[in-house]
Amino acid sequence: MTISKKGTRKITVGQESYTWIITPSAKGILTLTVQQNEVRGQILRVNIESDINVFWVEFPHIETLNNKVVMPAEVALIIPEAINMGWNPKGKGALLSFKLSGRKLEALT
Repeated sequence: MTISKKGTRKITVGQESYTWIITPSAKGILTLTVQQNEVRGQILRVNIESDINVFWVEFPHIETLNNKVVMPAEVALIIPEAINMGWNPKGKGALLSFKLSGRKLEALT
C-alpha cells in the first residue's frame, strides 16, 4: 500500500526521505500519514486532535475550538519517536497507528 501523491509533502529526517499528508478523519481529528520514500514500507498513521476543519462552520464562535495546525517541524519530531515505538518504515507490515497526546505518541489499541 502506498500514499496517494495528491496533496503530499516531502520531509527529510536524518538521512531518510519521507512523504506525508494531513487529512481530516472525523470531527475534531486530523490524520497524519507518513511513508518512507525509497522503500515504501510500513505506513504510519497518527491521529491528532484539532478542530481546524470546523473553523468556518463554527465561525464566529471559535473561542473553544482547538485550532491545532500540524507543521513540518512537528512531523520531523514524530517520525523518530514512532520509529522508537516500533514503526519500521523500510519493512513490510500492517499499518501502525498512534495518537498524538500533547507532544507524546500513544499507541492506539
